[in-house]
Amino acid sequence: MQLSFYIAKRYLISKKSHNLINVISLISVIGQAVGAAALIIVLSVFNGFEDVITSLYNTFDPDFVVTAMKGKTFNEQAFPEKKILAISGVKAVSGVVEEDALFKYADKQYIARIKGVSENYTRVSRLDSIIIDGTMTLQEGAANFAVVGAGVAWYLNININNIRDLLSVYVPKRGKASSFNFTSAFNQEGIHPAGVFSVQQEFDEKYVIVPLRFARKLLDYSDEVTSIEIFLKPGAAPDVVQSKINEILGPHYETRNRLQQNQALYKVLKSERLVIFLLLVFILILASFNMVGSLSILIVEKLKDIAVLKSMGAGKSLVRKIFTLEGLLISLSGSIAGLALGLILLQLQQHYGLVGLGGREGDFIINAYPVKMVLSDFIYVFFTVLVIGLLATWYPVRYLTGKYEDISLR
Repeated sequence: MQLSFYIAKRYLISKKSHNLINVISLISVIGQAVGAAALIIVLSVFNGFEDVITSLYNTFDPDFVVTAMKGKTFNEQAFPEKKILAISGVKAVSGVVEEDALFKYADKQYIARIKGVSENYTRVSRLDSIIIDGTMTLQEGAANFAVVGAGVAWYLNININNIRDLLSVYVPKRGKASSFNFTSAFNQEGIHPAGVFSVQQEFDEKYVIVPLRFARKLLDYSDEVTSIEIFLKPGAAPDVVQSKINEILGPHYETRNRLQQNQALYKVLKSERLVIFLLLVFILILASFNMVGSLSILIVEKLKDIAVLKSMGAGKSLVRKIFTLEGLLISLSGSIAGLALGLILLQLQQHYGLVGLGGREGDFIINAYPVKMVLSDFIYVFFTVLVIGLLATWYPVRYLTGKYEDISLR
């Protein structure tokens, strides 16, 4: 193995008699390097976008949402809140009531979703970090206030500084109310909008946050909730906490973590990442044909060397090892150079934002393409490039050394 490696290394780095082989070998290394760099850059950018998107969702979503397995609502008093709070890592528990509603403001109307939250919600959630207008105020004494999604505020043309106009909320009455009489078919309450939040279009156009007591009064609830939101302390292990929550709650409740709350979103992100990765791998496979040509020409040029080795007693397996290692060295050089190049470019993008998203500043949440480097991606890319290189090496080595018996010094 040492002899075959030594000869392969000499073939790669020593000056060859034909400059064409030098050029083709260099092109093979560059092709592998560019492919490896492209792979790691794209994967890291996808990781960055995934982080940005999930951080936006995590700003609005709690760590866990507990709902009843049967029925729309359940009794908050029957929920074992003290036992849940006793779990190590649990920070707070907040009761929630959600329902679709019709909103009217001045002469505008819009259908969205009302979300009534407990009094402690403003202290334990991160909603105050995404307020773009007004304040994160839901109740002061007996007064109730609403925090409106930016999309809802736009559709209704809400002006939070206008203290004369209230945001009217309409929900269908419980029971068998007459649908022919609007006033008897719907419950209606007015509330003053105190702030506007913006996190992501899906939430901005869907939610209006109100106090839990306001939502219960509107919906004719006593102590019912549609869900319980659970918030964790920093550093808590979500999987461990979720397992303990399930043990306490039993089969009558369903507990969903952040991934399960937005399962479709995460599946789309993973699918897109996989598709792009496979496309780049396909391009890398096409680029590896340079290696086929390079090795083919090199083997033809070194037929005399092979004949000499044969006369000295070298077997076919040694010759195959030499040129297989030659291809391996090309792939190894290309993958290491590509990963190093990718690392440098990613570091520059991470620190200086060289490639922007376009548009004016402030049009997007971020100004440049986000980057997140993950060690496992570097390992995957390294072995992917290496395997493609070995596959590209296999054919010319097997085919041309298959005529080993016909090679002679004559």
